[in-house]
Amino acid sequence: MSLPISFISDFGRDDEFVGVVHGVIARIAPEIKVIDIGHEFDQGDIRAGSLSLMRAIQYLPQGVALAVIDPGVGTKRKAIAARTEWGVLIGPDNGLLAPAVAMVGGADKIVSIENPELQLPAPGSTFHGRDLFGPAAAVIASGQATLEELGPEVDPDSVMPMMLPLVEHGKQSVTGEVLWVDHFGNAQLNVTPDDLKLVGISQGTSIVLKIHTSEFPIEWVEAYGDVVDGEGLLHIDSYGQIAVAVRDGSAVASYPLDNGTAVTLRSGTPTLQIRSS
Repeated sequence: MSLPISFISDFGRDDEFVGVVHGVIARIAPEIKVIDIGHEFDQGDIRAGSLSLMRAIQYLPQGVALAVIDPGVGTKRKAIAARTEWGVLIGPDNGLLAPAVAMVGGADKIVSIENPELQLPAPGSTFHGRDLFGPAAAVIASGQATLEELGPEVDPDSVMPMMLPLVEHGKQSVTGEVLWVDHFGNAQLNVTPDDLKLVGISQGTSIVLKIHTSEFPIEWVEAYGDVVDGEGLLHIDSYGQIAVAVRDGSAVASYPLDNGTAVTLRSGTPTLQIRSS
């Protein structure tokens, strides 16, 4: 029985690269369904891709995940395939797969993709999505090869982790950072509702959003419609994290926020009254 392949990359849509990988998979296993998770990540943004795959994998059908955000392509970094209860995740050994592997319970076996018989011959070594990862995903998803046939087993402790930021809890504050900015300009934090409740912050509490040296009053609400147009808000996003948003607007346009920006949320009122509008 064939399995679907869920595909994520930083290839973009302006060139032929995504289509070529689809084509390689179709030539090897035309029956395989390919699900495109996303391909518009900033070039080489491993963290953004890894977090996207982690968020998505809990909603994807079991099968094969093909992840190619690979600024180290052509170097000595390993190409790996990790077997989990969800399925097999395939990509470069640069931390890209690590959060998703952890999300689905960890890997019971990881191999280095080295078998030349399961790769496409290529004049160069800069398109492993086409020549190495795509073919590996296709033969695993179609059952034409086993994990062991891809290459030798590797020590899980030798695989590159993805180091995600930790939340710091103060007396009445939580400090974290922006993990992800979505298409709408909403900024997901690495802060959970439980983090806020732990320091006495709840819906209805007066909250200060501190970014760099600026402070902004902000409300924690259920939905965008609970504030007026153009007003900033905190809410629990679709993945259960606290996010900064603006009704009918963009949080990153209204606040000095971007991926990786440090933020502090505390109870109280701003020292200086600075509005988001």
